[in-house]
Amino acid sequence: MAEGLKREVLWLVGAVLLVDALFVATYFLAGLRSTTDAAKVAFTMGWTLVTLVVVLRGLSRIRRVRFESKDIRL
Repeated sequence: MAEGLKREVLWLVGAVLLVDALFVATYFLAGLRSTTDAAKVAFTMGWTLVTLVVVLRGLSRIRRVRFESKDIRL
């Protein structure tokens, strides 16, 4: 695996883990266990959207690195 590609994959995994850790901590520290179902659904939607943005950004960076390395080989 190329060094740049490896770095981007590790960045993606780390970013997703960080987002999950922040949202889990927020869930417990804000006391969302005892809130309404609507609030829990809204929280879950926000968590999902933030994760989606992070993953799409990470995957686009990985794709860019892969295409750049193919251009160098040609």
